[in-house]
Amino acid sequence: MRRVVTIVSAALAAILALSLSAGSAEATPPGIPSASTASSYLASLTVAAESHAGTYNRDLFPHWITISGSCDTREQVLKRDGTNVVTSSSCSATSGRWFSPYDGATWTAASDVDIDHMVPLAEAWRSGAWAWTTAKRQSFANSLNDGQLWAVTDNVNQSKSDQDPSTWKPSVTSFRCTYARAWIGVKHNWGLSLQSAEKSALQSMLAAC
Repeated sequence: MRRVVTIVSAALAAILALSLSAGSAEATPPGIPSASTASSYLASLTVAAESHAGTYNRDLFPHWITISGSCDTREQVLKRDGTNVVTSSSCSATSGRWFSPYDGATWTAASDVDIDHMVPLAEAWRSGAWAWTTAKRQSFANSLNDGQLWAVTDNVNQSKSDQDPSTWKPSVTSFRCTYARAWIGVKHNWGLSLQSAEKSALQSMLAAC
């Protein structure tokens, strides 16, 4: 009997260790293609010059819409990608921990975290979203089903702005493979075009995967 108790105790300890390990892992948005799939997607994307840059307006992409109850998209991503996140009755994150994969920083205040659009809204506009309906642009700006939304350091997000991979890359080089895969996945999912310099930069990042 003592041996059975010991075995059960060891099993419970192992399960607890796995649970703690899983809880400490940094979250990654869903739907990011593998490197080989991303390479196929990249080959299929239309290469074209950007257009309609002068008519872009961020308000054309309604974002941070209500997702569930009182929670909007930003709050949903903070809960999804954070660790030990505690929220108020209004769904605001009051505590937690967020790891920014772009620069490797960890934050414990939600105010230090921005929700980045992997493919920036202005970039999407210039790559074909100018022709979309407002409803489709709203879906794009609040997409939780692919690699479009990331919790990252606020000033890093601001530094990235509306740049594509030909002019901006994450400072954490080990993340660039994931960055390229997510970027390509979003452009593929939403039928957006890309520029030749952007494609070359993505090919280089994929080659290092």
